[in-house]
Amino acid sequence: MQPVWCVVPAAGCGSRVGDACPKQYLPLAGQPLIWHTLQRLAGHPWITGLLVVLGEGDRRWPGWRELAGKPVLTALGGATRAASVQAGLVALPAEVGQSDFVLVHDAARPCVRTADVTRLLERATHADGGLLATPVRDTLKVADAQGRSDRTEPRERYWRALTPQLFRRAPLAAALTAAAAAGVAVSDEAMAMELAGHAPLLVEGAQDNIKITTREDFALAEFLLTRTA
Repeated sequence: MQPVWCVVPAAGCGSRVGDACPKQYLPLAGQPLIWHTLQRLAGHPWITGLLVVLGEGDRRWPGWRELAGKPVLTALGGATRAASVQAGLVALPAEVGQSDFVLVHDAARPCVRTADVTRLLERATHADGGLLATPVRDTLKVADAQGRSDRTEPRERYWRALTPQLFRRAPLAAALTAAAAAGVAVSDEAMAMELAGHAPLLVEGAQDNIKITTREDFALAEFLLTRTA
């Protein structure tokens, strides 16, 4: 397996946490949240470096240059996640070719399992890209305008998108550029690739790869950190 770089967008403010400090810098098990995420990624033997995309005027970034023996670079992000990922792709070192695969992972997902990253890299590189995801197991309801259950949606084909997501550098950059030009606000990299005519592979990952969104999520993440690797 050829080593890959990982872009970590961390330019958001995490407003739903309800704190003046961006959530990626809030404490989790004695360290900033983002530290745990970067350590998980840097500890993977096939990840060769990390490119963290920061918000303009970010004064809280600790200035890490290396974690777990892997280089940590930074770039300035944009107003949206897509713009930040695009900035990260541009800022990757010259050693990363335009046809090389690049991982993109949420800064607020510190519990990603090493085995899941390995499975994604092994499978998605043969499918020209893909993402970690989990099948929806709950019953899905569609609400009407009054907030009442209108119908039940078959769940068999539905998956929850996770990260990391893995795509070749140039096609992903082109897909993000095309979505922005069309005025489409993509919610993840896979959506941009879908709009560009690609069919990303869904690789099943653990459901405990949670994205920290609210204050309550921090307690769950601290619990999971001691039980996942």
